[in-house]
Amino acid sequence: MSSSATAALVLASVTAASARCEVPVTPDAPTAREWLQDELTNPIYHQGPSLLERFLMWLQETFAGTSALGLSGAWVAAVLVVVIVVISAVALYVSGPLRRTRRAHHAPVLGLDDTRTADDLLAAAAQAASRGDYTAATLDAFRALARRSEERAILDPAPGRTAHEAAVTIGLRLPSLAPTLAGAASAFDAIYYGKRPADAASYEQMRTLEATAAATRPAPLPSAAMVRS
Repeated sequence: MSSSATAALVLASVTAASARCEVPVTPDAPTAREWLQDELTNPIYHQGPSLLERFLMWLQETFAGTSALGLSGAWVAAVLVVVIVVISAVALYVSGPLRRTRRAHHAPVLGLDDTRTADDLLAAAAQAASRGDYTAATLDAFRALARRSEERAILDPAPGRTAHEAAVTIGLRLPSLAPTLAGAASAFDAIYYGKRPADAASYEQMRTLEATAAATRPAPLPSAAMVRS
């Protein structure tokens, strides 16, 4: 029921009540508000269909023409609602695992409790290589690259950052190395998850890339004026 219709009905009710009285009643403002609140609590003003009921009625009217096919509009509407609910539930169920799966394919470079410096990581990589553990050596060499970038303010410290994210960000400041960094990040992920074996060559490539990145002058950040233009 619209507000204007409600107001008219309330006015008519109050007028009728006044007419039944032998003496005209002129209530003060508080009394008038009290009468209005009492009147609005009358169930007659709250008998309209709910939002869900109106939606189901709309669906039933929309599919009323399907009765010619032997199906009632109410039945088709109910089936449609069930289908929408099922599709929504499946979408919510699938989207979460997919996001987690995409993230899981990219390994974190530095853990929350890893506070080693770039030089510490290079020393650990060299020690691992000396004992033939090229997996640890290759991974620590890439970690040294990321840590060195943090120390040079090329990369903001962010524990848990993936190798891919680190490579993309570093590549923005060292554009000449961007393709090589992307390849190194992919190698880091593959070795980390055991999809690719590491060897002396992979360690030397990662160590050389770290040294090259450390010796490369980063491109300047865009100025505020350039960003506005």
